[in-house]
Amino acid sequence: MAHWFHRNPLKATAPVSFNFYGVAGSPAANKICNDLRTTRARLLEMFTDVTCNPEILKNATDAYFSLLQGFIASLDGTTQENKMRFIQNFKWTDTLQGNTPSAQQDAVFELVSMAFNVALWYTKFASRLAGKENITEPEAKDVHRSLKVAAGIFKNLKEVHIPRLITPAEKGRDLEPRVIDAYIIQCQAEAQEVTIARAIELKHNATLIAALAFETANFYQKADHTLNTLEPECSSKWRKYLQLKQHFYMAYAYCYHGQTLLAGDKCGEAIRSLQEAEKCYSRAEALCKEYRQTKGPGTTAKPSEQLFFLKLGGLIKNTLEKCQRENGFIYFHKVPAEAPQLELKASYGLAEPIPFELPPLSEQCTAEVYATFDLTKGAKNDKAKPKDEEVKPVKEPDLKPQKDTGCVIS
Repeated sequence: MAHWFHRNPLKATAPVSFNFYGVAGSPAANKICNDLRTTRARLLEMFTDVTCNPEILKNATDAYFSLLQGFIASLDGTTQENKMRFIQNFKWTDTLQGNTPSAQQDAVFELVSMAFNVALWYTKFASRLAGKENITEPEAKDVHRSLKVAAGIFKNLKEVHIPRLITPAEKGRDLEPRVIDAYIIQCQAEAQEVTIARAIELKHNATLIAALAFETANFYQKADHTLNTLEPECSSKWRKYLQLKQHFYMAYAYCYHGQTLLAGDKCGEAIRSLQEAEKCYSRAEALCKEYRQTKGPGTTAKPSEQLFFLKLGGLIKNTLEKCQRENGFIYFHKVPAEAPQLELKASYGLAEPIPFELPPLSEQCTAEVYATFDLTKGAKNDKAKPKDEEVKPVKEPDLKPQKDTGCVIS
């Protein structure tokens, strides 16, 4: 599958013990605390385990979130906040801000931060799978689905859970609207890349491919514009990726629109469309170089040297030469000075986020057990802990892009 995706680093977090000695006043309450610690540690391990798949991750996520909701949902039949919501401090880094963590004493902050990492895992899983040689059709579907799942998680956090935070996200942090919107849009755009590859492989009509490419380019442009007010040192590399993908898919759109025009005996306009495709492709090529040279969070690669990029260059060149030959022998049309206006709407193939729902509350979290947590006793271990716990960056597996054979979805 001819795909390459930029990826920002995973969020890192400080260890959490959930040791509420004195507060947890029953064996059942202590078991919840122990299980929170172990399920959290297990989920964090899954993020960097290359053998992890969506099913394994979902099980690990559900195990932790079903318990964590016992510290968020109202369990005493009232509309008051859960008394356990603000007992534990959580520290998380942000994908664009290096190792400087944010901290909030709020279980909702933990929920949204961990779920954010779950969404990032799905994007990284998709990227790893898309980079495989000879990808199968089921694997391509997994890539497509994983990106839509990630988009759904980001969207749910933005609309449902982030607004519940007592302390709003600081500028440039993952949970602020500009950053999370960019992630949502990028996931949708990348999912549509899979659709375009499928449409080309199955030789769907050029009009549909051009429309999908145009819509995808617009998604990348929208994501880029979403980030344009962020500090350049943390967003420049990501924005170069979004810009190069925008121009790359505009080149695709003009290339296939040119084929549609030629099929409709509009050879002069087809030539102009292909010339515009060449311009967009050259701009994408320049942005690939800028991307490599830009410092900042995220993966480093040489996209312009990968076959998916080179193949489009060859397609544009061959299609333009064909149009020019036809015009010299048959049509003798004048080539317009202005590039055609692309007003293309895709009727099919647009990627929508898959709705995300939290798992049901764990059966361990009952009102009776909840009543045995006594905040007046105070968590004894808090005083013994150092104030500033180090947040070490996540050691992600070395997932270098595999050799691209140029295979597309079969």
